Amino acid sequence: MQNHTLRDGKSIPPIGLGTYGLKGSEGEVVIGEAIRAGYRLIDTAVRYENEETVGNAVNRSGVDREELFVATKVPGADHGFDAAIESVRGSLERMKLDYLDLVLIHWPNPSQNKYVDTWRGLISARDEGLVKSIGVSNFLPEHLDRLIEETGETPVVNQVELNPYFQQETLRDYNYQKAILTECWAPLGRKTDLLQSQTLADIAKETGKTIAQVILRWEVQNNLLPIPKSSNIDRLRANLEVFDWELSDDHMEQIRMLNTGNSGFGFDPRDHEEF
Repeated sequence: MQNHTLRDGKSIPPIGLGTYGLKGSEGEVVIGEAIRAGYRLIDTAVRYENEETVGNAVNRSGVDREELFVATKVPGADHGFDAAIESVRGSLERMKLDYLDLVLIHWPNPSQNKYVDTWRGLISARDEGLVKSIGVSNFLPEHLDRLIEETGETPVVNQVELNPYFQQETLRDYNYQKAILTECWAPLGRKTDLLQSQTLADIAKETGKTIAQVILRWEVQNNLLPIPKSSNIDRLRANLEVFDWELSDDHMEQIRMLNTGNSGFGFDPRDHEEF
């Protein structure tokens, strides 16, 4: 697996583990098994209410902290300059870590009109050494333009809902032009019937892979960073097996044609509020 280089020069693994819903001792076992299987990017959020679980798994994994990439997200309730810094400190305390590798603003919450001040707070937290890299999640070009224009700092990552049904081509192109890495949440099309697609089933049969592997390979091959989530250890391992083979140009085009432009969740960052 070849890591991505972020615009700030830091290195990030090319696939991550989504941890939404992984809590308590059972969640710790799953995350620990994922780390043993080879996952090095672990993605959580204050809103997931499992940062303590993630921290326990990381600290008990036996893997050097420097080899792991731990990311979390600031919730809407912690928007604002001072609140964002305290949010990062709270995440560190819950996870019992000395630093975070990446912190994202979870949603812009534009009606609050605090996401620029929140971004300034993350810049301060980074400069203080609490976090190495900072980015955003679910931001549109209009939100990103304002961050960049008012602070002079460009996020290294924009994590958004993205899968073959919801390909976000315009946003992906914007991110690329700004050297912002696009991460994919719900990369396997959660809340859709993507995993039942006949097109993907045919490609999976031709390549000898699973439908999930075909989807993840399509994302990796498009220089995207998927963050699949599973509590099934076998599927967790299988999701990592997407780096030693390629989809043909024809397969890539067939998958591109699956785009419906429809979100599985229906969240519009222009008006969606998350606290």
